[in-house]
Amino acid sequence: MRVLLTGSNGFVGARTAAAARERGWQVVGLGRAAGPATPVDAYVRHDLAAPLPADAVPGEIDAVVHAAALASPFARPGDFVAANVHGTRHVVAWSAARGGVPLVHVSSSSVLYRDADQLDLTEDDPVTPDGEQLNAYSRSKAVAERVVAASAGPWSILRPRAVIGEGDTVLLPRILRLADRGLLPVLEPRDGPRVRVDLTDVGTVAHYLLEAVERRVTGVYNLTNAQPVDLYPFALDLLRRIGVEPRLRRVPPSLVRAAAGAGEWVSAHLLDHREPPLTRFGVSVLSRSKTFDVSRALRDLGAPAVPLAESVDRLVADWSAGRA
Repeated sequence: MRVLLTGSNGFVGARTAAAARERGWQVVGLGRAAGPATPVDAYVRHDLAAPLPADAVPGEIDAVVHAAALASPFARPGDFVAANVHGTRHVVAWSAARGGVPLVHVSSSSVLYRDADQLDLTEDDPVTPDGEQLNAYSRSKAVAERVVAASAGPWSILRPRAVIGEGDTVLLPRILRLADRGLLPVLEPRDGPRVRVDLTDVGTVAHYLLEAVERRVTGVYNLTNAQPVDLYPFALDLLRRIGVEPRLRRVPPSLVRAAAGAGEWVSAHLLDHREPPLTRFGVSVLSRSKTFDVSRALRDLGAPAVPLAESVDRLVADWSAGRA
């Protein structure tokens, strides 16, 4: 099997490249950096905001795993469109020009989010309309999904939820930023209900992406580790294990949401869209339950490759080693 892996230098992409090569597959990585950040069999430097010429990737390709994306809660809206919408459109066009190479597209569970508790979401639940998406990132991923679904295919769309694990550049750093001054805001009532969430280990995501290629599945799949947790006990235990023990302060979500909105305005108008300490999307993540029914993935792609407890152990070990 020879796969083209876009975003091969990223958090999910690097783990997917390693897992594919462990299977004996050949990996052609694609990214914007001058060279690969992780071992691959060949590398193509290209910014997918521009079209990808049909002959840009040498040799035959059996499948494309499209993991390249701008994944951030806050940036210039146009940057999200360029990376996530135009980038996906150019990958789809390249696949079609090469005779319809099967495409596995890495989307995001955030396309389903609303600022409300949402439990046991399935692939049949409607994607939130563009005008009601929680931020520019989720909106761009929803548009990208439509680009893939409108293509001749074959295609599959996989939606990981809250990816964690060793090498995490997204979730843990933002939790640490909140706790950095020794105080962690708790955005849930003292007497409940708990904020309950699903998480997905990065190794599990990589495994599922490769299983989607190998099993030639089609359609949309929500991905989690199928082990929902109470957010704040989970986060506090993780922080304690890496040596951070913040004090807790319960704060009304409406108050924090207003402050986050003001921070976003300042960032957008005065700081060139630099990510503020907390966004309205982040407030929603910290105050609203989000769980998913992943029966379809369990049926068609198998069990999660890395149990959540093992994922946390690896994350703690990786973080501790990086600070040693």
